[in-house]
Amino acid sequence: MQEIEERAEKSGFSRLLMMENAGRAVAEVVSELFDPIFYPNILAVCGTGNNGGDGAASARQLQPKAKINVILLGKLDKVKTEEAKLQWKLIKDSQIKVYEVSEADELGQLSKLFDNADVILDGIFGTGIRPPLGEPFSSAIKLINKSRGLKVAIDLPSGLDPDSGNDAGLAVHADVTVALHALKPGLLRRTDLTGYVVVKSIGIPNVQPKIHVTASSQ
Repeated sequence: MQEIEERAEKSGFSRLLMMENAGRAVAEVVSELFDPIFYPNILAVCGTGNNGGDGAASARQLQPKAKINVILLGKLDKVKTEEAKLQWKLIKDSQIKVYEVSEADELGQLSKLFDNADVILDGIFGTGIRPPLGEPFSSAIKLINKSRGLKVAIDLPSGLDPDSGNDAGLAVHADVTVALHALKPGLLRRTDLTGYVVVKSIGIPNVQPKIHVTASSQ
């Protein structure tokens, strides 16, 4: 995926547009699952990388249709890429509440956000995951898994290796996984963690992926 994104960027297709399209793809899936008339309570749990930027983009695009809360596992000044930084600026400008969390005990004070969520967007880790997970990521994954809300993983469940399908000792148990651009091999090996898998295009040129759906083994 890194190579594909680099080639796309060199051809003039910006990483920011890829991220915006990724957020739109996730928002479309969530919108299909929840009619806006129900105005669902959505919690986005995001890391400081591009997967978190995708989550921020998705939360912002869902704002007119839902009540949105966002937890950033880290500080805004530690967001890693320019395109992700811009997504966080946009989400702050949209008046969505963002909770910056660096410690596990801070997450405990936000446990009601997890308990009350109809949908949780998992944007903690993407394809660049490097175990061990550490805190506050481990505690966030445990709170996500404990929640009764519908868990929607962005690209892959956090904690899952995209190639091998191995987990880092702990991973999100998603109900739906929105794989971006292409189906990562690890998703096929861990249907116990992925739930239903939908592959969505993020507009990278010359690629028109088919939509694949796999049933969870649960």
